Amino acid sequence: MVSFRHAFRGQAEQEKRESIRVIVPVLGNDSDKRLLKIVERIARRQDADVTLIYVVEVMQSMPLDAELPAEVTRGEQVLHEAREEIVRRLESKTAKVNTEILQARSAGAAIVDEAIVRDADVIMMSCSLQRRHGKVTYGDTTDYVLRNAPCEVIIIRQAMPEWLLESMEVEME
Repeated sequence: MVSFRHAFRGQAEQEKRESIRVIVPVLGNDSDKRLLKIVERIARRQDADVTLIYVVEVMQSMPLDAELPAEVTRGEQVLHEAREEIVRRLESKTAKVNTEILQARSAGAAIVDEAIVRDADVIMMSCSLQRRHGKVTYGDTTDYVLRNAPCEVIIIRQAMPEWLLESMEVEME
């Protein structure tokens, strides 16, 4: 297994170069750009096998294999743009970039399952703070991945949203 620390620091020349396996869930929002920049940095320093995934969450009222053409089309578009971004930045063939659309009841479970299937070394994902039932949280997907992933997990948190900063100011007064 490759230590994730080596991906950032690079490896000594005499060490055997191993490919690091990275799972990157993308959503098609602004946080993807920052996430992909960091993935690109890792892929430059070490051979990487990057799998970009987009999860289409299927409601409980529908069969798991339901036809969801609008969601699948959106997923294909998001994955295409993310793949092009990484390939353009790398300008070399040291990294393999794969894409995968998954349909699941829960995005978190799908991400963890994909990490298991691909024997991933790390899952890199972005998140943002949300308010749920009056509490600030990172969301169900991030929580599930952090609790259940069989590998290292790196979370890139977006800047605090204005609503949270404003509520913190009110509490301090």
